[in-house]
Amino acid sequence: MSASSSRSPAEAYAASRKRSSSPKLAGFAAELSFDLDPFQQRACAALEEGHGVLVCAPTGAGKTVVGEFAVHLALGEGRKCFYTTPIKALSNQKFADLTARYGAKSVGLLTGDTAINGSAPVVVMTTEVLRNMLYARSPALEGLGYVVMDEVHYLADRFRGAVWEEVILHLPEWVNLVSLSATVSNAEEFGEWLVAVRGDTSVVVDEHRPVPLWQHMLVGGRLMDLFVGEGPDGEARINPHLVRRTEEVGRVHAPWHNPRAKGGRAAGARGPRFKPPSRVEVVERLASASLLPAIVFVFSRAGCEAAVTQCVRSGLRLNSEDEVAEVRRIVDSKTRELPDADLAVLGFWEWKEALERGFAGHHAGLLPAFKETVEELFVRGLVKAVFATETLALGINMPARTVVLERLVKYNGEAHVDLTPGEYTQLTGRAGRRGIDVEGHAVVLWQPGVDPKAVAGLASTRTYPLRSSFRPGYNMAVNLVERLGARQAREILEQSFAQFQADRSVVGLSRKLDRNTEALAGYADSMTCHLGDFTEYAGLRRAISDREKALARQNSAARRAEVAHSLEQLHRGDVIAVPAGRRSGLAVVIDPGLDSMGEPRPLVVTEDRWAGRLSVSDFPAPVAALGRVRLPKQVDIRSPKSRRDLATSVRATGIEAPDRARKRSGVDDDADLAALRRALRAHPCHGCQDREAHARWAERYHRLLSETEQLQRKVAATTHSLARAFDRIRGLLADRGYLAPGEDGEQVVTEHGRRLARLYSESDLLAAECLRHGVWRGLGAAELAAVVSSLVYEARRDGQVEARTPGGAVADAMAATARLWVELEADERHHRLDRTRQPDAGFAWTVYRWVRGESLEKVITAADSAGQELSAGDFVRWCRQVIDLLDQIRDVVGAEDPVGRSAAEAVKGIRRGVIALATA
Repeated sequence: MSASSSRSPAEAYAASRKRSSSPKLAGFAAELSFDLDPFQQRACAALEEGHGVLVCAPTGAGKTVVGEFAVHLALGEGRKCFYTTPIKALSNQKFADLTARYGAKSVGLLTGDTAINGSAPVVVMTTEVLRNMLYARSPALEGLGYVVMDEVHYLADRFRGAVWEEVILHLPEWVNLVSLSATVSNAEEFGEWLVAVRGDTSVVVDEHRPVPLWQHMLVGGRLMDLFVGEGPDGEARINPHLVRRTEEVGRVHAPWHNPRAKGGRAAGARGPRFKPPSRVEVVERLASASLLPAIVFVFSRAGCEAAVTQCVRSGLRLNSEDEVAEVRRIVDSKTRELPDADLAVLGFWEWKEALERGFAGHHAGLLPAFKETVEELFVRGLVKAVFATETLALGINMPARTVVLERLVKYNGEAHVDLTPGEYTQLTGRAGRRGIDVEGHAVVLWQPGVDPKAVAGLASTRTYPLRSSFRPGYNMAVNLVERLGARQAREILEQSFAQFQADRSVVGLSRKLDRNTEALAGYADSMTCHLGDFTEYAGLRRAISDREKALARQNSAARRAEVAHSLEQLHRGDVIAVPAGRRSGLAVVIDPGLDSMGEPRPLVVTEDRWAGRLSVSDFPAPVAALGRVRLPKQVDIRSPKSRRDLATSVRATGIEAPDRARKRSGVDDDADLAALRRALRAHPCHGCQDREAHARWAERYHRLLSETEQLQRKVAATTHSLARAFDRIRGLLADRGYLAPGEDGEQVVTEHGRRLARLYSESDLLAAECLRHGVWRGLGAAELAAVVSSLVYEARRDGQVEARTPGGAVADAMAATARLWVELEADERHHRLDRTRQPDAGFAWTVYRWVRGESLEKVITAADSAGQELSAGDFVRWCRQVIDLLDQIRDVVGAEDPVGRSAAEAVKGIRRGVIALATA
């Protein structure tokens, strides 16, 4: 019996009403192989009614259906739809999906290095491409009716997030915007901003996961549930058996405080170090529990590669013979164009063997062809376990039955930091395949120091707000002035989500300021004294207290210096007195040594037979030798007999520890302090019988006044903060000739400014300066590629070996580029702006050799021998970025210009072999 025939008359009538109210949605839904969820229906219906839409839903809930409905509407109305994504992999995936549905003629693709059918009615593109089209007033914007911004929560990304806001602010008002976001806790706030800048926008939030997620922890070899049922407050209850188990194992395997200890209670009280299950054991445990396919997040490229190697060496096999044959077929079809000479250096054979066994790594250092193959095999169920960094969580459609987190700490490019609840939710959101799995599973590997309560907090927290990272830059500034003029550009910046959030925070601060002002008036009344001005009297008391503290700090620093000097004068065999503490009494100096910081740390044996090093903090006053003891040439302080003999020798000297004489601090001798005390005693309020009660109110008044002044500074810094930053940028650009006064007093963009407006790079102004000053003139293709690479390349870790660069013209151009950067940084410091990143020559020699035609094996091997950490995937990624900037330089100066010709030749030289395949 069909579903329609089983409906009641009332249900059939309601469905008929819905179809008639949203006929386009009804036609779209009829083509789908599944029923739309309520949130999808609400969002699509709003879109058909002409509203913009913001959809916030968990990973895997089906948000993209709303974007696909926008494509359906655009085609039906004869208008265009641009579908934007944050990364090329997502663009490729969505391009393939839409092409399969609507045909190759209707769908195009535009990314940084790929252009396919760009004039099609539906074009998938990276968000930066659309931003550049808006600034360039591209004719392709004609007839645009819908823009879908997938993964719009990317606007929180501190490096690229501003691009999303630029697009939202600059899109023509007639374009309907469809924003698709992961679940964020301030969706309503984001929606209110969209209403303010884009007009009518419907906010659709759905927190329901289509596939339930179960949370677990793997403690040793035991897989245990994190939650069991609910508590009386309705919150999920932490599994008491898990807590007890982790406490028991933690007691046995507590971390060692002193791993070098060779004996004694400190070392003996602890058991062996905890050995977590190996990655092979984790995969086997998941396989035995039918929890594959799984994504194991390792948070380290080296860790991903090591995990794959461990699995291969263990002999682990997850695929059947038929599956192995299918893997080989797909791998061959995906990689047939790779040059045979490059296969060994790419690690092709090891990679292929792992795939045939059913596991793989996935990280940013992987060759694009390898990464795409892994993704396809995983989706087809031919790869059962993927060891991945967090880049896998960025929207790529690779759901799994289970997600495993090896650690709850990751490296963010600057430091090792704890995972946030939002990151935990995004990573574990991959677990549970809709239409395949009844439930998904998230597994955290336990190790000492991991508290199940902390994991439960990450798993249950629902507050991960979207925070704007928008800030104006040089390229943005000249484009805004060129398109809108400075005054209107400031207004646009005031409309950004960043300023919207800043102004909202000011509302709360302003309310607090009002409350503080009212409270200050009450405190002032309470401390009023009939004898005089108590505010003035309280000021004298504070001045005395501040002066006393300053003198105490001075005396402490001087005392420490005197003590350190006296310890440096000690010699071997000197008998000294330790004045206080557990070691007080006489001691003999065995070694008057210095520590690694250059501080004196004499090694002594006391008359109580204790041996160890003393420091400056053990002496409140300078120390002097009270006598001497003859010491043997070799003193073994670890020997009890030796310590006993030394203690006996010290006591035999007959020296007695002197009494501690209390030294005057010098505070009472300070003239300024004495004058303040006289003024205090002479003040009329000093004789008030309620003086101390007034003083307590005065102290409260002073504390609240300090807090209020701090709030006022914060409000002043927050209000119009982006517009002020924009003004400072315009000031620097005017000083350097990129902006100039116009006839009506408004700033206009100069010829150099128009060049800058077409350079989209983190170092846009530095690139423009290099072109302006001609420091790259006369460079050949390979030489220009080497120098330009320093503006895009950034070493992954601090402490890299010093980069080796080609000599001659390249070295001269590098030096000239560095000089311009120094001048620019000085200007940025003067204008209180964020600094342009220093050029990094770490990729220069590599790309130079590649453009000159050397093989991939030679280039990668040379980089390795120079101490550079460079995988094939890194090589491709940096080459792509160099190509992107070279293309921009060619377009800016023109193909006939010598620099433009060299840039075009350099691009041709780079785009060969694996690079040609990756940018096809």
